Amino acid sequence: MSNSLVIIPMYNEKENAAAIIDAVQNLPVEFDVLVIDDNSPDGTAAIVKEKMKQYPGRIHIIGRAGKLGLGTAYIEGFKWALEKGYDYITEMDADFSHNPADLVTLRKACAEGGADVAIGSRYVTGVNVVNWPMGRVLMSYYASKYVRLMLSIPVHDTTAGFVCWTAPVLRAMNLDNIRFKGYAFQIEMKYTAFRLGFKIVEEPIIFVNRVLGTSKMNSSIFGEALFGVMKLRLGNIKKRHAKSDI
Repeated sequence: MSNSLVIIPMYNEKENAAAIIDAVQNLPVEFDVLVIDDNSPDGTAAIVKEKMKQYPGRIHIIGRAGKLGLGTAYIEGFKWALEKGYDYITEMDADFSHNPADLVTLRKACAEGGADVAIGSRYVTGVNVVNWPMGRVLMSYYASKYVRLMLSIPVHDTTAGFVCWTAPVLRAMNLDNIRFKGYAFQIEMKYTAFRLGFKIVEEPIIFVNRVLGTSKMNSSIFGEALFGVMKLRLGNIKKRHAKSDI
């Protein structure tokens, strides 16, 4: 067992499932993989289970009854990772929009650089997005700027979905009190870590739009993020995540 885990939610990712697992397993640093499959009708789970045979003890899967939201998938994965004793837990997309090689950089920022949270950032050194329509680039970029301004959080890519969390950060959060299930989940997690006093760093990445499969993004997901920011700003994060044992 590695001390590092990659959580990859999947829904209808048969074109990418085997390849993304192989790419992670071929890295120079060992990462275990946990797939959260929301009952994909295209056979994604069967592909993952074949990879479990190829990489014994390194690949794991949690099957859920249906599409329950990205945030709930990661929360379930985080809880599983903490129970198993992983030190570094990274969330990543299945479609190669996040380069698996960058997993090493994010882990190093935490393991050697002193970060509590390391974000694979599209916007910390400009706009590093490939093959997105301009309208979507602008929507994402300005959404992150809006969040940064409204929440006074020192993060350029507040909506990023490529993030390495150290176990103490996730343990300090009351994961059951994370409210948002969709795109705003990414904002809430970062804001909670920031308000709880953890060190967040951004590592520049190049984000590439998926080549295979179908995107799960839509305008309603962005809407949840934008309107959810006001709820976060008005809420008492420290009170909602207070624990008697920390």
